[in-house]
Amino acid sequence: MSVSIHTPAVLEIKGSLLPVMIVQLFDTDKEHIATTLKEKVQKAPNLFANATIIVDLNAIQEPNVPLADIVHIMRDNGLVPVGIRATQAEHIQRAAQLSLGLFPNSREIQKNKNIGKESAPQQSNITKVVSHPVRSGQQIVHLDGDLVILSSVSPGAEVLAQRHIHVYGALRGRALAGVNGDTHARIFCHQLDAEIVSIAGNYQVNEDLTDDVQGKAAQVFLENDKLMIQALNTANTLRR
Repeated sequence: MSVSIHTPAVLEIKGSLLPVMIVQLFDTDKEHIATTLKEKVQKAPNLFANATIIVDLNAIQEPNVPLADIVHIMRDNGLVPVGIRATQAEHIQRAAQLSLGLFPNSREIQKNKNIGKESAPQQSNITKVVSHPVRSGQQIVHLDGDLVILSSVSPGAEVLAQRHIHVYGALRGRALAGVNGDTHARIFCHQLDAEIVSIAGNYQVNEDLTDDVQGKAAQVFLENDKLMIQALNTANTLRR
């Protein structure tokens, strides 16, 4: 008589919508990159510690990018580069040699998403409402639509949403909208003092907020792949 022995699975692979940071390069000057990156990390060391990074090379025209040196600079600053965004064959080949992944551009993500909507049944789009304050150390994640916070988001707290984020109070922690690559996502808040805001992987930290938006009602959105932050007149009705 044969005996069947069940062998436990050794691993399982799942999809993930975990947020990553995008570092877009406009120059390949290693010294300039090192100096600028060090300054940004020193402004928010806890934010960037062991942060997962995708290096966007789409603005670089020259084929010979010192990618190995750039990766080394990032690691020296406590960052963890895992891949690139690029279209040039030379950039992609160099990344493969360094065992870096190739990630799609935000426009490609949105295009594929729209194609999927046309060919498949409409996916759920549920608004999640959180009525209590989001305290330091807490994380609220909603991957099925808009996230509405009826109170404040404290420093050290994090809120993430597939689409828009609305905070009807002070936003002092981290807010990441469009975490699945939705470039049309927005962040709205009654008082902007966030540690970090992000739309579809495009980030801005507190130290870079300007006086015309800091502490004010504001919205965050993407325009031509550039993160925009504008003060809001709360007397007007917002159109989504």
